[in-house]
Amino acid sequence: MRVCSLLPSATEIVGALGLTGSLVGRSQECDWPPEVREVPVVTASRVDSERLPSLAIDQAVREALSDGLPLYAVDAELIDRLRPDVIVTQDLCRVCAVSSGDLRSLTAVEAEVISLEASTIAEIEQSVLVLAERLSVPERGREVVARMEASLTSVRQAVAGCRRRRVFVSEWLDPPYAAGHWVPEMVELAGGEEVLGRPGQPSFRTTWEQALARSPELVVLAPCGFDLARTVAEARLPDLPCPAVAVDANSYFSRPAPRVADGTRLLAFLLHPEAVADPGLPWAEIR
Repeated sequence: MRVCSLLPSATEIVGALGLTGSLVGRSQECDWPPEVREVPVVTASRVDSERLPSLAIDQAVREALSDGLPLYAVDAELIDRLRPDVIVTQDLCRVCAVSSGDLRSLTAVEAEVISLEASTIAEIEQSVLVLAERLSVPERGREVVARMEASLTSVRQAVAGCRRRRVFVSEWLDPPYAAGHWVPEMVELAGGEEVLGRPGQPSFRTTWEQALARSPELVVLAPCGFDLARTVAEARLPDLPCPAVAVDANSYFSRPAPRVADGTRLLAFLLHPEAVADPGLPWAEIR
């Protein structure tokens, strides 16, 4: 089975299923597991997110969307040469990856297109099962989901007797965005209460005044697509009445993939270190 993944979370799932060797093409953002970086890149963002600061990225994306311009360039000729049997993408977020509709309008390749659209933790697990079934490894998919569920259950049990702490998770730096989709679920499982985020719904633009008016006890900076080092380097916060931490959102929060279970455990440690041991994942206090 020859697989072309245009979605970083799908690439992670393929890796978790033990099928990295089946990948023949990937998006520029696909970077896990590390060996996929040797796979040819068939699509890349038209916004130079590596060099622009977060405010400029937000403005560039908004302008492109308002003008109806595609955010991603697709190398249709390379995809055709790679002859994939399956192409995996998504229709959940126009900012995150090439949509299945855009892909079909740009390429004539005769491959099955699978669109993954997870917006909750249960739907992330379902994405694993769907992809595993299509790639003929259904038992591996069930094993991956079972590990996720076992990890999340152990976190929930560990914080069951703890007082819920109020949390604001910002999914962007400038401007701040209130968390959506599966992230508020992660906070709830970790023994917290998201003060603005809406589970299962898209993240949305807000202000620090609105967030701080909800009296959070912890601010978590988890900008979509940013690792810890970049988040720390670009964080510019107002005076806060509570601690603030940065995390590696790119690995453990932004992507609907199995590692959100690890991100949930990190949140539980940050909220309740008396109940949950440090999982050893990257984070840093922002002063």
